[in-house]
Amino acid sequence: MTECYVVTGGAGFVGSNLCCALAARAARRAEEIDLIVIDDFRSGSFANLVEAFEREGDERFRGEVVAGSVGEIDWESLIDARSPRAVFHLGAITDTTVSDEREMLEVNTETFGPMLEACVEASVPLVYASSAATYGSPPQADARVPFPLGAAGAPNNVYGFSKWLMECEHRRVLGDARDAGKPFPHVVGLRYFNVFGPGESRKHHMASMVHQLATQILDGGRPRIFTDGEQARDQIPVMDVVACTMAAAGIDNDHAVVPGVYNLGSGRATTYNEIVEAIRSPLGMSEADRPTEYFDMPAHVRTFYQDYTCADMSETERGLGWTPSVDPLAAMGDYAQYLAHVRGLSPAT
Repeated sequence: MTECYVVTGGAGFVGSNLCCALAARAARRAEEIDLIVIDDFRSGSFANLVEAFEREGDERFRGEVVAGSVGEIDWESLIDARSPRAVFHLGAITDTTVSDEREMLEVNTETFGPMLEACVEASVPLVYASSAATYGSPPQADARVPFPLGAAGAPNNVYGFSKWLMECEHRRVLGDARDAGKPFPHVVGLRYFNVFGPGESRKHHMASMVHQLATQILDGGRPRIFTDGEQARDQIPVMDVVACTMAAAGIDNDHAVVPGVYNLGSGRATTYNEIVEAIRSPLGMSEADRPTEYFDMPAHVRTFYQDYTCADMSETERGLGWTPSVDPLAAMGDYAQYLAHVRGLSPAT
């Protein structure tokens, strides 16, 4: 038996980890997999795929790579020719500092419609990456409580707005199905919160705070965070993100997936001070060894920065039957040790 999967943004951070997980699942089941990666290589790299499969052991990437944008794909023809088991749409401009609004909307939002329509018409499950950026700074942030799904819709930047518009298109399709008395098509949007883990090094300044802080220490420097370090984000390890993304497509999921938009986070907020502490011990570095350096947040960052994010995961559990399985602080320590190992360093170096 051969199952086909399409992954846009498959050469990126989450995408490459997802591709590897899909291939590893097929290998465990002694099945063949037809894996199609679509990526414009704006921020992705072939090396992400190579390294993701190497982390799995002796696996090698075997699949098809289409070097082009999502908007260049004839989705009806692709789906008709390959009959994918599911389409995972992770491709996007993910740099939240990009200020060119036209470019962001053209790449992230306008290309979504044809894919969505084609998947719905062919009854192919579609799972797409939305973002916690759709929330902006809701009242829950000031209260420092988890964000319910209904709190989104007033993003702080055009990246979050582009993802919100994707959700609006999704809601339109669900509304059309409801009005026609048809079952909701299997389309799930996942609001990714702050993802960290192996494979993100090529994201550079957009890499997670966990990666940035661990790298600063491994480079011999001091961890640098905004004053007073009590900014808190929902940090979720990439292995949990991949697991939920697959579950949303109904893969190895006994729960009946309810189409819709869901949060995908750890369900807890972790301060930057806590991140520093979580990676210090595994790296063998005390506060006395490398004192934390605090600095004021730049004014241009302040205009769109989210001081607090935390996912309310209750609807995700009800709709997808999925809950986080990895403690984020423990995963941060493991990840810091992994980064040290990749550099050939012992934790105490």
